[in-house]
Amino acid sequence: MVSSDEIPIYYLANVAKMDEHVKAFKEAETAIVIFPLYCDCMPGLVKEFFERISLLDKSQGKRVGFILQSGFPEAIHSTFLERYLQKLAERQKWDYLGTVIKGGVEGIQIMPPMMTKKLFKSFKGLGEYFGKTGLFNPEIVESLKKPYKLSKSRLLFFRFGSLFGLTNFYWNSNLKKHNAFEERYAQPYK
Repeated sequence: MVSSDEIPIYYLANVAKMDEHVKAFKEAETAIVIFPLYCDCMPGLVKEFFERISLLDKSQGKRVGFILQSGFPEAIHSTFLERYLQKLAERQKWDYLGTVIKGGVEGIQIMPPMMTKKLFKSFKGLGEYFGKTGLFNPEIVESLKKPYKLSKSRLLFFRFGSLFGLTNFYWNSNLKKHNAFEERYAQPYK
């Protein structure tokens, strides 16, 4: 098993080092690319990274997996991007390790540890399994993908909660924190 301090981590948000990130990807035998959905799409800098690595010589045999997270509670929002990632891997002739999807992650920033314990335990298990086998644990992958779609009762709960402003609590608190609450309905591009 490889210890976590032996695994290099590259942050694409540091765009000044994009060439270094592309080089590291090219030289790696195995790569796990982790990124969030942003308004149902991959962030532009992730797309740029994929475009740059797709220009590399086809690296047949390179093992590549993905982990997607989003603020949306249901995993269905990420499944279209999952298909894209699988197709990208096929076109690049990579050994596609799969895509792990976890929705409802945005809110963990404000949750107490008792509410995130199970999630972090699942991700730790995913990493340990990957460290031992080089694969994503299919049982953990499936459990993280839940809920795939919201149930009717949960949809009703969200509709009811929206009447009292509960569904926007997190976003409104961030807007207030950054002195932008009064501008929440602004339409600068209209």
